[in-house]
Amino acid sequence: MFAGVWRKILTLAAVMGLIVGSIGMHVQDARAEEPEKRVYKVGYVQDRKPVSFINESGELGGITRYILDRISELSGVEFEYVALPTGSVTYDYLLNEGFDLVTSVEYNEENKQARGILISDPYLSSQKVIVAREGVEFSYNADLKVAVSTGSQTLKKVLARIFPNFELVDYDSVEACLDAMKRGEADLLIQNQYVAEYWLYRPSYENLKVIPIMGLEDKLCFSAVVPLEYSGDSPEWRQKELLIGKIDEAISQMTEDETAMYIIEGTMESQYEYTIGDLLYRYRYVAIVLGVAMVLIIVLVCLLLRARMRAMEDRADARAKGKFLSTMSHEIRTPLNGLVGLNYLMTQNLDDHEKMKTYLNQSSSTARYLMSLVNDILDMSRLQEETMELESGQVNLRLLASTSASIVRGGMGEKGIHFQIDAELPYPGILGDQVRIQQILLNILDNARKFTSVGGNVDFTARQELKDNDTVLTVFTVRDTGIGMSEEFQKHIFDTFTRETDTVSKGNQGTGLGMAISHSLAKLMGGDLTVHSRKGEGSEFTFSFPAPLAIAGEESPEWEGEAEQEKGILSDDAEGVPQSGTASAADKNSPLRVLIAEDNELNAEILMELLDDAGVAADLAENGREAVQKFAHSPIGTYQLILMDLLMPEMDGFMAARAIRALKRPDASAVKIFACTANSYQEDRDRAMESGMDDFITKPIDIGTLLDRIRTMG
Repeated sequence: MFAGVWRKILTLAAVMGLIVGSIGMHVQDARAEEPEKRVYKVGYVQDRKPVSFINESGELGGITRYILDRISELSGVEFEYVALPTGSVTYDYLLNEGFDLVTSVEYNEENKQARGILISDPYLSSQKVIVAREGVEFSYNADLKVAVSTGSQTLKKVLARIFPNFELVDYDSVEACLDAMKRGEADLLIQNQYVAEYWLYRPSYENLKVIPIMGLEDKLCFSAVVPLEYSGDSPEWRQKELLIGKIDEAISQMTEDETAMYIIEGTMESQYEYTIGDLLYRYRYVAIVLGVAMVLIIVLVCLLLRARMRAMEDRADARAKGKFLSTMSHEIRTPLNGLVGLNYLMTQNLDDHEKMKTYLNQSSSTARYLMSLVNDILDMSRLQEETMELESGQVNLRLLASTSASIVRGGMGEKGIHFQIDAELPYPGILGDQVRIQQILLNILDNARKFTSVGGNVDFTARQELKDNDTVLTVFTVRDTGIGMSEEFQKHIFDTFTRETDTVSKGNQGTGLGMAISHSLAKLMGGDLTVHSRKGEGSEFTFSFPAPLAIAGEESPEWEGEAEQEKGILSDDAEGVPQSGTASAADKNSPLRVLIAEDNELNAEILMELLDDAGVAADLAENGREAVQKFAHSPIGTYQLILMDLLMPEMDGFMAARAIRALKRPDASAVKIFACTANSYQEDRDRAMESGMDDFITKPIDIGTLLDRIRTMG
């Protein structure tokens, strides 16, 4: 009896043991489907801003950090971030140091098929771009030296296959590659778009240019570190395979807009920040006058100090520059004294509308004169340093001559000067720099007005001669019956910092730079500016320059549609032309809505009020980042125009424009973006256009010009 009972007990125990064993095996299998619950060590490249870098806290920063943190949040996998040493990193090093993953690995077929390598899906995609030295022309078959950082060996293999003629040279880092290009040791660098854009913000690399490469994408992924001898059946391989699977699942849950914001945040983390003190004044109009005056005075003082330093270095020009400094001191102090006086009068007459209107008009005129001083000095500085570049666009010389005549006609009339125009321009359509051509004409025309007495004569003539089928020589001549100049002064009129001494006391303001600037510009165009004069009998200035025809061998019939407009101006009986910049009644209540990105509170307030007076609705963003966010969160089609300051805290205008253009919404590419900045150099214009902007407006903003451009948007 007892033996039977024991047999039943033993049988039951065996069955229970099998059940428990089976349950344990199922639990073990279930656990095998998940990666180990531990912190995984991730190695990152420490010098690839803005993709990955060591931030101020000594931790991983950049786009990769934002994406990894999000992956950890979605998957539950925890990571520890450790910077990899600069230069080439071997696989043995990663194994010996216990790394589980590495970032910024090239996602390509070669890596996907390589033995013993596990890679994730791409977590960051962009274009590869070419960074080239100035003067280097890219060609697929050219024999060029290409700099490659030691951390981009996979890229090196791809380049060797695609560009067999390139000589690939290794350097320790991206910065070392760029420095080698500066020294002329290498011609090109092929790099991730975001990395290239970050480094090219540095002023020292301003002579390097970016050339897009169509079809060559840069996809970055994570790679698991597993000993190469392990097979796909080993526990170590299986665990890393499960880890990569978890990462891929998290990557698939992230939207394009989410990734775009990580790109913006990571890029912003590596940018410089600017702080500008707010201008707080009790009275807005007084603040405008004082603000403009103070900025101009600071700029002028800096330029004067620079001019004085150069005078000390060049003893041969010391006397001439000493006279220039004396003249400049007079030219600055006189309007400054007027501004101080007008400011006092305005504070004493705040309730007198008519007096305030008169004072403000006088202040505005004085501020414009101070601005002209700054422009002359800046132009002369750039010409002397040979950094000025002429633009090349279609120019209608008939319209340009007529506009120039109309600008000076009022001043001629005020002095009772008989102003005669005789323009024969059979080839008006040329290619050239319209702004600089007009600058020279206005300089010599206004010079004639200044030094011609009441009741005198000024003749403005224009002639053309076809040199060949593609080039025309244009000659503008301005003759006056003014005070003339001595033979001695004629030898130096185009020298820098010169002005005939006996004209200073005659109420003729000016730095003496106008003729020097005009002469240098004419030479830069391949032309010339000459003068013939006799004391007491008048002067004759001749401005001649060659230019390509807009249409070779033709008398440019496409310009004839403007003949009626020109007819009334290029005649001695013309009364003048309508002035642009005034908002008509038809311009009011425009459906246009503008987003203003401006960090200076006073400038923003003025601009918004001016637009409001013109019937244009506007919203304000205090920096580039806020502008991107406001546009991204607005209903599609809300904004038709963005006025973008370039230098702003948190995110500058260039980066903000790129971020807006990258948004996945239909109006991101359609909205107009105008750069608004005090920087007027050609390189600033080029950077604005390259970042996706449509137009460039210099500060102080001429509201009439701005409204004209807004009206042409439709």
